[in-house]
Amino acid sequence: MSTMEPVLLRVPEVAQLLNIGRTRVYDLIRTGELVSVKVFGSRRVPRSALDAYVASLIEEVA
Repeated sequence: MSTMEPVLLRVPEVAQLLNIGRTRVYDLIRTGELVSVKVFGSRRVPRSALDAYVASLIEEVA
């Protein structure tokens, strides 16, 4: 049995992965720094958008 990584993450999952609070994740979404989508009224962050956000943070310091 293989475990697949989710394609869409819930806000609390993103917060945990980034080690920040949920409110800050919503701030990042609101400002457009982190892309999100709505699925049946629930906010989700594509894993690819999370990876792109982290990459942009790394580029800022490079």
